[in-house]
Amino acid sequence: MSDPMNEMHPPTRLMLTPGPSCLSPRVYGALAAPLVGHVDPWFTEFMGGVQELLRRVFQTGNHMTFPLSASGSGGIEAAVVNVLEPGDEAIVCVNGVFSGRMAEIAERTGAKIQRVAAPLGRAVDPEDVRRAGKGRKIKFVGLAHGETSTGVVTNIDPFRKVCDELGAVLIVDAVATLAGVPLAVDRQRIDICFSGAQKAISAPPGMAPITVSTRVEELLRNRKTKVQSWYFDLTTTMNYWGKGRTYHHTPPIPLIYAMHEALRIVLEEGLEGSWERHRQNQKALIAGLEAMGIGLFVRDPADRLPTVTAINIPDGVDGAKVSSRLLHEFSIEISGGLGELKGKIWRVGLMGYSSQRGNVLLFLGALERILLDQCMKLTAGVGIAAAASTFVGAAPVATGQGR
Repeated sequence: MSDPMNEMHPPTRLMLTPGPSCLSPRVYGALAAPLVGHVDPWFTEFMGGVQELLRRVFQTGNHMTFPLSASGSGGIEAAVVNVLEPGDEAIVCVNGVFSGRMAEIAERTGAKIQRVAAPLGRAVDPEDVRRAGKGRKIKFVGLAHGETSTGVVTNIDPFRKVCDELGAVLIVDAVATLAGVPLAVDRQRIDICFSGAQKAISAPPGMAPITVSTRVEELLRNRKTKVQSWYFDLTTTMNYWGKGRTYHHTPPIPLIYAMHEALRIVLEEGLEGSWERHRQNQKALIAGLEAMGIGLFVRDPADRLPTVTAINIPDGVDGAKVSSRLLHEFSIEISGGLGELKGKIWRVGLMGYSSQRGNVLLFLGALERILLDQCMKLTAGVGIAAAASTFVGAAPVATGQGR
């Protein structure tokens, strides 16, 4: 063990994980800005700008829009515990680890929760949710827009229709999709939507943007019981992010600086531009993998999450050794499978600042070199060539101004 008194020198990594993603130099610069107090007049005014940028990225006019001082899992908890009271009934769509986490959090509230599941690698069928909720008073339907444990994206719109029929609130986990996948809170009539700073926004971990509809604001005001979590009670947290800026807790001020700069970068590029960049780079990655004879875990292209690609580990290949060599020889970090998918898939994130053409080609070249060393039969250079060919004739997409 090294001397803990030694100065730290973290290695420089290319983060191609399901989160966190790499940061723009502009975001690093924001982190180094002078610290001020959380009730300093300059900072309380600055907070309003952060909220407005979040509204633009969420595409909403919701008053209750702000970043929670928490990880994406904190966003799940805040969304769920504020809506549910003991005795309520709710449905959670479960097709992986993180949608399962939403269900687990909901089950701890004393409410009656029904999990509507889909096989790993597929999205939940909205018809199954409709059948599960028929004849019952359902408080909310919750789903993960992007399930990063399996690389699946869910089409939100059919679930909004089901919620309308059931009279239910729609809660959407957009941790892995906000700024990377088309999402429009107001147009799609999402009641609560939350995300994570460290994914396609490319800010440091530790903040969970959340937006709440006026319908849910009214629901919160009419609760019969207190929210079971003091920290995540949105009505009191919003007192700090509302007009009064009433003290609630001390937020991570440098992380808010960084989020502000990351949101500026997203909006300078434009949401449509960001969505297209993520789509193009995943298309190139998939072309390269398929040319190398490597299959994808999510079979239906319509179900594939653009920000996180789940890759089947080829037969005879030691997946853990491949990940280790990528990290230690090429300084590229990817992730493996979780739960029952451990040892069966790799998960590669192309999000935010990490989603760049050069990173796709670098990863494919490194992966090819390692697989050749493990005696996998493939033609040298075929993956890179296939990926590069997808960029030919494609309109150039920025990686975000200042990225």
